Amino acid sequence: MIALAWRNLWRQPHRTWLTLFAIAFACLVMVFLLALQVGTYSSMEDNTMRLFDGYAQVQRPGYLNDPGIRKSFSYSEGMARSLETVPGVGAVAARAQTYALLSHGTRSLAVMIVGVQPKKERQVSRIPATVRSGHYLHGADRGEVVLGATLARNLGVGPGAHVTLLGVGHDGSIAADVLTVTGVFASGLREIDRHMAEMPLTRFQADFAMPNQANVLAISGASLSAINRAIPAIRQRLGKSGVVVRDWGALEPGLRDAILLDASTSMLWYVTLVVVVIAILLNTLLMSVLERTREFGILLALGMRPSAAGRMVWLEIVMLMALGLALGVAVGAVVVQWFAVHGLALPGAQGVFARWGLPGLIYPRLTAFSLLAGPAAIAGIGALAGAWPWRRLRKLEPVAAMRSV
Repeated sequence: MIALAWRNLWRQPHRTWLTLFAIAFACLVMVFLLALQVGTYSSMEDNTMRLFDGYAQVQRPGYLNDPGIRKSFSYSEGMARSLETVPGVGAVAARAQTYALLSHGTRSLAVMIVGVQPKKERQVSRIPATVRSGHYLHGADRGEVVLGATLARNLGVGPGAHVTLLGVGHDGSIAADVLTVTGVFASGLREIDRHMAEMPLTRFQADFAMPNQANVLAISGASLSAINRAIPAIRQRLGKSGVVVRDWGALEPGLRDAILLDASTSMLWYVTLVVVVIAILLNTLLMSVLERTREFGILLALGMRPSAAGRMVWLEIVMLMALGLALGVAVGAVVVQWFAVHGLALPGAQGVFARWGLPGLIYPRLTAFSLLAGPAAIAGIGALAGAWPWRRLRKLEPVAAMRSV
């Protein structure tokens, strides 16, 4: 039956090749577009979370929606070391943050001041790597501060200048200090560069009367997916300590919603593409069945069962799809891999990319999902659609079929 179906396919080679090309091209487009989406989403997630948030955070309940310096928890190095032993977790950095005034001369600005552990912050955030003048924080308890580029410009300061910090401490007392600007960073995100400053955590805790307290534990690892898999184990390690773990979707709901919206919209295009391909395939096979009506009548008169004739036509569908999909997957994998190395530039999209901290080039990502999801959908729907010619053959009468022209 397989040999017979294969021979029938190549009785009209031009039609078979055109159908194969249509299936392969549709498969190639779906593989490339899915890989492009997966790569873009991964870059958006990784660049956004690695910039400052970390791949996950430990916080007090309610801190995410209404952050405040008093929503803190007891922190110790033992807690960080315990979490760092969870498979997939690379580093855990403690932070404390609040809003305060920074002054220089006659200029005063409200800023988000963040107390960080300088060595560990380099492992969970890209802010230290974006210092453009001066250097990042050195000591754990020095009176140092690094400022965003726009904030430094608005204050009129640079490395070596002194700024006055004034805020409200954890216990309601006045927090005041004189800090030396050691560096100016340019993250590329306007809000961070305009409003954020970082100082050593130990100094922050002393200024704001919160010894051994932190507002956030930022967590990083080899990849975002590794941290997502590690979150249940992190929750188990924390036990009943009164804190919660927030994943990337909770920390950046705007990014999560943007990805979901884009994926939902793209799904409409993919469904349309699959429907068009299946329509082309069914049209080809239906025309083939109509042209061979007399042949089927002779086969039925010779004793072939209608179900066997139906299986033969269904095998033709399966073999045609298998060839087209294999060709499309092979070419699609090569195309995606090339762009994964060299990148793809989309003129005019740099502004959108910059909002999420993305580079000017997009790098598609070849995964099992991006490579096989589209072809699997075409194969599954095509195999089901093959029941249409089969049902037509089951109703065929041998005598009437042999009289057809």
